[in-house]
Amino acid sequence: MKLLYYSPASYGGIADYAHEQANALVALGVDVTFLCTPNYPTSRGEKYRVIPILKDITLNQKFSHKALKAVYYIAIMLTNFNKLADFIAANHFQHVLLASYVEYLAPIWSGSLRKLAKKGVIFGAIVHDPVRNFVLGPLWWHRWSIACGYSFLREAFVHEAVELDTVRPMPQLRTTVIPYGIHQFPSANKSREEIRTSLNVPLDAKVMLAFGYIRNNKNLDLVIRAMVNFPQVYLIVAGQEQSSSQRPVDFYQDLAKTVGVGERCRWEVRFIPEAEVGNLFVATDIIVLTYSHTFRSASSALNTAANYRKPCIASAGEGSLRSVIQKYKLGIWVEPDDLVSLVKGIKLWLKSPPQPNWKNYFAENSWLINAQLVMNCFKYV
Repeated sequence: MKLLYYSPASYGGIADYAHEQANALVALGVDVTFLCTPNYPTSRGEKYRVIPILKDITLNQKFSHKALKAVYYIAIMLTNFNKLADFIAANHFQHVLLASYVEYLAPIWSGSLRKLAKKGVIFGAIVHDPVRNFVLGPLWWHRWSIACGYSFLREAFVHEAVELDTVRPMPQLRTTVIPYGIHQFPSANKSREEIRTSLNVPLDAKVMLAFGYIRNNKNLDLVIRAMVNFPQVYLIVAGQEQSSSQRPVDFYQDLAKTVGVGERCRWEVRFIPEAEVGNLFVATDIIVLTYSHTFRSASSALNTAANYRKPCIASAGEGSLRSVIQKYKLGIWVEPDDLVSLVKGIKLWLKSPPQPNWKNYFAENSWLINAQLVMNCFKYV
């Protein structure tokens, strides 16, 4: 089977997911062509064919006005979907998988994909965030956009059994639950002692790691406030600031100083190269995934932590993250957006560290199972 994989994200969890899933599909005999941007990282053992013709929507551009920035992003998104439609038609693909479902501006770009679907092209998408509660523009436009985003899909892949809100009936749409596989990253190239020494962290300290993009819904401020109660606990924050719409890292650094824990925080505010990821996880004892109640999807950081067999302290709304953590005992679950609950969770971790069921988690959440389910859906009506 020939499959076209559309992946406009160059970095981050969605890009890593796309890479792992595409490789697993190739391992099952699928001929995968991967549409991406020139900034998509290669030389990671990709077995699929890379076609870097998309525009990168994550470039850091300087704009004097928010309206100019919006126009810039809109232009790139529409250009990429036009490139996708043209590539499908020119190369006669019958099976297309979108790395992530998206509804933004769908009334504008979805028409060309619906025409292809009517001609027999089968579209699928990974619905990483099944609850589309971020409203862009008027509510009527948001609801219309959601419907258009689903209108051409035959296959929707989710990580938790859920009834998708498609706004209007979509009789052609089938929803399939697939596992989120474990991200593969290189092993640490330094010892735990070497890494802690380089970060000026005591060898006997208890260390938490907040890994990935820095954004509001990760409740990093609550983690910092909770540290006041635990003088033996250090925090490493490793990742980039996500966007200007989110609190800057200065906010968290100032908060840490104000509440008296600044000297126990380490800030690696940058893109973390693959070669350094293992070092950060080896240096730490537990991962903090303290998402707000609005977060209801799976977590790339959790499946990176699983690669290094690191447990977590986690919170979120109802969804895949909570289900897998509780089912496989991957960490300590606390109530979202609740400082008191977080303090109790840290206290429980220090007293009785989690004992995850890694064996079952790895066996039941592999990329091979993920890819097999996706392939079966594309092959059969």
